[in-house]
Amino acid sequence: MEIDLKDKIETVEERASTFCEENGIEVVFTHEMSTEQMEEISKRTEKYPNMYNASLQTLENRLKNGCFLLMKDEQILGHIFAHKHVVDKYAVFERSSLWVHPDYRTHNLGFLLMHNLTAKYTSDFVISIAQEPRVHHNNELLGMKRIPLSELSPVLIEALEKLGKLRDEVKYRYYVNPHFEKKIHQFNKILNNQKNKNLS
Repeated sequence: MEIDLKDKIETVEERASTFCEENGIEVVFTHEMSTEQMEEISKRTEKYPNMYNASLQTLENRLKNGCFLLMKDEQILGHIFAHKHVVDKYAVFERSSLWVHPDYRTHNLGFLLMHNLTAKYTSDFVISIAQEPRVHHNNELLGMKRIPLSELSPVLIEALEKLGKLRDEVKYRYYVNPHFEKKIHQFNKILNNQKNKNLS
């Protein structure tokens, strides 16, 4: 099963990458964008509710963590940002503001952006909270594991709730990357011990 899944990931990624090469689309990782580009993306997040509204300041903060762009002739055809949550003293990354131009959405370019950003932070804690079935499918393709809230520290859940992430396993599914999955019990223990110290 793992071999089949790995093959499928590589096949989807390869086809998307080949499409980009054949159509002059460059995949770029950057920490820099013009104010005009950022304003356009901010307005886009207002238009598409599933992207979550992001102000210019919010996007500037996320850009410090990095952003993958799909570029063609200086036009942005797609983007995805790394959203950094700080829980206690630990960084937890989340993919955010994923968008691909409507003319290119049937070529798995959204998956390519998700894959690249997830791979970029493979040695960090990455969490995905979403309700769209396509995102769930892509998370599973990327080797992320669905995890129940009962296996997450209340400290992490409370931190996410303050940021507007709902404690809702009916509408939303929670996925973590392999690094997070491997360390999650240790991570929970550290967070809970720190909380107990703060209360004592």
